[in-house]
Amino acid sequence: MSAEATDPGAPPRKRSRPRIDLRRLGRVAVLGPVARDRLPDAIGHVAEAHRAHHPDADLSVLHKAYVLAESSHRGQTRKSGEPYITHPLAVTLILAELGAETTTLTASLLHDTVEDTEVTLDQVRERFGDEVAYLVDGVTKLEKVDYGAAAEPETFRKMLVATGNDVRVMSIKLADRLHNMRTLGVMRPEKQARIAKVTRDVLIPLAERLGVQALKTELEDLVFAILHPAEYEGTRALIAAAGGGRDPLAEIAEAVGTTLREAGIGAEVLIRPRHFVSVHRVRGKRGDLRGTDFGRLLVLVGEDADCYAVLGELHTCFTPVVSEFKDFIAAPKFNLYQSLHTAVVGPEGAVAEVLIRTHRMHKVAEAGVVALGNPYAHDGGAPAQAEPADGERADPTRPGWLSRLLTWQESATDPDTFWTTLRDDLAQNREITVFGPDGTTLPLPAGASCVDAAYARYGEAAHGCIGAHVNGRLVTLSTVLNDGDTVRPLLAQDASSGPSPQWLDHARTPAARIAIAGWLETHPDGAPGSPGSGPAGPGRRGRPPEGPAAGHPRGPGRAVGVRVDIPGAPVRLAGCCTPVPPDAITGFAVRGGAVTVHRRECAAVSRMREVSRAAVGARWDDAADRDGAADFRVTLVAESFGRPRLLADLTEAIATADAAIVSATVEPPSEQRVRHTYTVQLPDAARLPGLMRAMRDVPGVYDVSRAQRPAPTG
Repeated sequence: MSAEATDPGAPPRKRSRPRIDLRRLGRVAVLGPVARDRLPDAIGHVAEAHRAHHPDADLSVLHKAYVLAESSHRGQTRKSGEPYITHPLAVTLILAELGAETTTLTASLLHDTVEDTEVTLDQVRERFGDEVAYLVDGVTKLEKVDYGAAAEPETFRKMLVATGNDVRVMSIKLADRLHNMRTLGVMRPEKQARIAKVTRDVLIPLAERLGVQALKTELEDLVFAILHPAEYEGTRALIAAAGGGRDPLAEIAEAVGTTLREAGIGAEVLIRPRHFVSVHRVRGKRGDLRGTDFGRLLVLVGEDADCYAVLGELHTCFTPVVSEFKDFIAAPKFNLYQSLHTAVVGPEGAVAEVLIRTHRMHKVAEAGVVALGNPYAHDGGAPAQAEPADGERADPTRPGWLSRLLTWQESATDPDTFWTTLRDDLAQNREITVFGPDGTTLPLPAGASCVDAAYARYGEAAHGCIGAHVNGRLVTLSTVLNDGDTVRPLLAQDASSGPSPQWLDHARTPAARIAIAGWLETHPDGAPGSPGSGPAGPGRRGRPPEGPAAGHPRGPGRAVGVRVDIPGAPVRLAGCCTPVPPDAITGFAVRGGAVTVHRRECAAVSRMREVSRAAVGARWDDAADRDGAADFRVTLVAESFGRPRLLADLTEAIATADAAIVSATVEPPSEQRVRHTYTVQLPDAARLPGLMRAMRDVPGVYDVSRAQRPAPTG
């Protein structure tokens, strides 16, 4: 670990207790042995903070861990001259104040011993057990990651692998980085800047994903002070100036408290000051700051139902700002955050933002996974929580997002792909939550499309996605989703379908981009029968592929046989009308000496004759027509009135008729009418009339016809 000295210019922090004097702790730490029946004074503050969250905690293991850490680090000093033991003590105190359980604190005290002293991992395991050894080993591996090369693709990959299956490893690392950031002052400016940039680009986004807002906000302010000193000082001056005189937020807080007391709702109303970066962002958004912009009201209650009772009273007794309302209780953020957000207009027209949550929600909002306790311990003998139905792990040491990250890094086609997509994901500073048809939540970055929702819900099965329903309406895959939308991706029945390169233009999440890029790399010619395109790409009309030359199948089974009057000429079926037996057909010679075969009623045939192109006689091979064993492709157009579940019912009708969808497009609704175009594969041309009847029988469909689209004239 780095050994920096305290920076006297560090920004003030919101803390539940005064900053501990680490120099005094350092002196206490080296005073020698202590009585066996009491904790060393040096970790008395850690014990006090730990007991505040865990009154029944057994402190003997902390005593044993401190003794080992102090003795093994004895003689080592930081650059400031302080005994090195002050660093693991400070890191452990940060975690204790956040509510970390005893195992995490034990590993935190020992987190530098294996790397920087003669203590071995086997000795840690022998004295403290496998779990503590696992966490210490994970932090040790993290220390070997070259954070100075964070822009290199492999850096984050190594960090994820080192973190492994337990995010408590990352919690210790974040607390370690916070203490080092607090004590960065004696470093050269260029080194300060380098460490601050890595903190900004990698560790702060991870703190956000772990839900550890207390660490995230302080890290943001420390980075802000180093990388943007002028803006930081300007923000400091604004906050200092706002500290004197009348506080409109306090007046609204008093009015809110009175309102809730009169309604008989037990609640604690607090003013929660914004941290420096938050004030700077609000100023950039609004220009001149209002008196209420320097903080928000925090209302804490006992039960979930009380949150909604508070909301009802506030919206009844004050004028609400409806656009500011968000319900993160019914739909928690992916990082465990729960709260109601609203804004109300105070008695004199001042607008105050209000956060409403239970005390438990507040603890998790501040400390994230750190506050969830030991997942391996049972509460009062109760069994551990089962796996949730939506696939998110109940185990807080391996949340769903970490599982996905580890999956992405394993499946990424190359390090650059992984790093680019992940860095984009980490850079997202706003999220939306969309819902599946069964009510499951899908957290996505702002700007995400139906492509992202499809991969978030179905994984690689989304390769066959052909469209989506959003809020009950049929839309294209390129449709950008809004917070609160309900989305149902629609999948083709043909397992050979795949994404087109255009899908990457609409994908925002690493899951989608890595999966699409991987499929495209392994299918350079696209899906069978659809070179380079697969299903119709988002936001564009797909064009079914041209038919293959006669005698070359496009799918399982024998090819369609066509005889033409030019012996030896390659033959292909026209994509504009996709003829199948027993259609009357004719052919035209095209460039390269091939013959393209059309249905006789195809509009392209009329155009060819208008320009005096000579027709070539063509007929179906009798043997192929008789045995019906070949596979046929045909393009059908369904005209329908828009209604919920229309696309799902149509695709189900096609599948029931034993046809496979090769590609499909859905045009945007026009005057409540929707046009669907499907290229389907049939095992037998004789089944085509039955397929068309089945599609016409779908409620809302008023016509199904063979495709008649323009074809080239040469």
